[in-house]
Formats: sequence, structure tokens, C-alpha cells
Amino acid sequence: MTAPLKHSADITVDVALGDRAYDIVIGRGALEQLGSRVAALRPGVRTAIVTDRTVAKHWLEPAERSLAAASIPTSRVIVEEGEISKTYAGLEKVSEALIAAKIERNDLVIALGGGVVGDLAGFAAAILRRGVDFVQVPTSLLAQVDSSVGGKTGINSPQGKNLLGAFHQPVLVIADTSVLDTLSQRQFRAGYAEVAKYGVLGDEAFFNWLEANHTDLFAGGAAREHAIATSCRAKAAIVSRDERENGERALLNLGHTFGHALEAATGFSDRLFHGEGVAIGMVLAAEFSARLGMISADDAARVERHLASVGLPTHLRDIAGFAQEGLADADALMALMAQDKKVKRGRLTFILLQAIGRAVVANDVEPALVRDFLQQKLMG
Repeated sequence: MTAPLKHSADITVDVALGDRAYDIVIGRGALEQLGSRVAALRPGVRTAIVTDRTVAKHWLEPAERSLAAASIPTSRVIVEEGEISKTYAGLEKVSEALIAAKIERNDLVIALGGGVVGDLAGFAAAILRRGVDFVQVPTSLLAQVDSSVGGKTGINSPQGKNLLGAFHQPVLVIADTSVLDTLSQRQFRAGYAEVAKYGVLGDEAFFNWLEANHTDLFAGGAAREHAIATSCRAKAAIVSRDERENGERALLNLGHTFGHALEAATGFSDRLFHGEGVAIGMVLAAEFSARLGMISADDAARVERHLASVGLPTHLRDIAGFAQEGLADADALMALMAQDKKVKRGRLTFILLQAIGRAVVANDVEPALVRDFLQQKLMG
């Protein structure tokens, strides 16, 4: 039986990228340090906070107070919640607001929010004046363990997920785990899919630990900080070795080739959160790996069983209205996957499993095998 963890001081994870290295600060109440850490990092800086309406209700004023206490001037840019803001129009709104706020090259953009805000604000910072630095203050579990780390920024195209963007590393990440207390259970579960992903793709011991400790993690116990720090260390290690996804970093896309197609099929709406798409995608990837004889059916079932045990959707039929809208056919999903940003010369890239804790990149899978597999899953 795993011994209970205890809350401790803040955890700092280093992301080693040469002269562009930065810290991820993890802990309850870490948002209070925003001003002091920014002041130490950039004396005399001006800032602009980009956030969404829901996050602003809870955390915009505390962030502004922390900056004011350090005598750091700031302005605010508030966007609509959800993927609706991760568009051309959303990018234009944020970019023009940052220009109006007179944010210059030596200033900082602060992304206060979940994955959408982080991607949007980070991309705006990347193109503003040909590059302004930014700070990530992730307020969702998904953002704290995944999207805030590693420098991927961008927006969606009507033709696919994250097809426009830039690699633009933050200069600091502050992950205050107490802000997660305001998330709905559905939002928290969606983020948990990305936590489980790190165990499935590269750390079976961590996956074992999650199976034993996920209840404490969901309850807000010390397991939460441990899981977030473990996830961040795993991603930081991969990013430090492969910043621009030329090799190993592609493994972090486990479940995403399937999941992004499902998000596109549901119109990038709240019918399917990103983490929910990843959860279904991971199960599909595990089952497809078993179909190819790469892992056992028992291992694939273990992935599905754990994700289902925390309340995540794990089957295509779990997506409300999916079959009734004419989207539930293999050809439609294959067409959406063909627009995935990881496509290389028309070939789909899948992350498949050789075992729980060992993933591989596969870009030579016959499309007919994928289509037949999907058709069977849609009928089942």
C-alpha cells in the first residue's frame, strides 16, 4: 500500500533549454509569488494579462494585486471562454489589445488561464513585435501538466486543430494548485487524461501509482502536487531533448491523432473537451496497438479501465449526438485525421504502445487498417 503524501513547500521543476531555461513553480498559493518572481526576472517590466471571463472572476484580481505589490504596471485583456477564442478573430483581438497597451519587446505577456488562453496568448506574444516574452499561469489541470510547458502556442483553423502557431517558450510557469479547486469535476477529469498519458507513454511505475492514488489526487490531497510535478518533469525532460518535435517529443501526442479528429468532428465545442478527446484517443491507440499485436488485449483494457474509473469518456459512443450527425463513419474521421498537423507527406502519424510505459512513433501504418479499425469501433 502506498504511504500517504504530505503537502510540502513549493516544488520547482527546471526546463533546461540552454540560455532559454525556465522554472515551473508548483504549489498551493504560488500565484501570490507572481509579482515578486516577475520583478526578479525582469526589473522595470510592464505586463499585460490575457485571461478569459470565467478565470477573471476568480483569479484576475489576485494576479493584479501580486503585480501591484511588486510595483509592476499591468493591463488586462479578457476573451471569451473556450475554443471559440482560439481562432483568427481571437488572435486579432488579443494582438490589437496588446499593441494598444503599448507592450514592447522588453515587456511581458502573462497568460492567466487554461490551455486555450495559454496557446492564444503565447502565439500573440510570439508574433507581437516579432517576439515578446511571456509567462504562463495555468489555471486548469490540463494546462498545468501539459500545455503550459514546452512552448507550443497557436490557434485552430476551421480545417483542423492547432494548424497555426509557433514554438515560443515561456520565461516562467507558475502552477498554483489551489486554483484547481474552482474547476468543475468535468474540467478536472479532462485534465487528468493528460496526467495519465505520461504514465501510459513512458512510466509504468507512475501509471501504477495513479491507479492507487487517483482518489487523493481528485480530492486535492498532496497526491495532486506530486502528480503535477511528475508530469511536468516528464515533459520537461522530453522537451529539453527535442524542443521542436523532430523525434521523441512526438510521443507526447499519444491519443491526439484520434482525439484531434474527434474535436474537429464536434466543432471544437464544449461537447468534447480536449482532454476528453485525448482520453478516447488513448483508448483507441491502445486498442489499435493490440489489434496490430504490439501489446496484449489485457494492457489495452487496463488503459480503458483506469480512464473510465475516473469518469472519463472512453468510447466513441460516449460523445453526445455523434452518431446522429452523420459524423460517425470511418471515412469522415479519416478525412479529419488527414488534416492533422503531424501528417508527413500525406502519411498519418500515430503514437502506439509496445507496453504500458513504452510508446513508439508509427508513421507507416496502412490507412486501410486504420479505417477498418475505426469502422469496427463505430459499429461496436
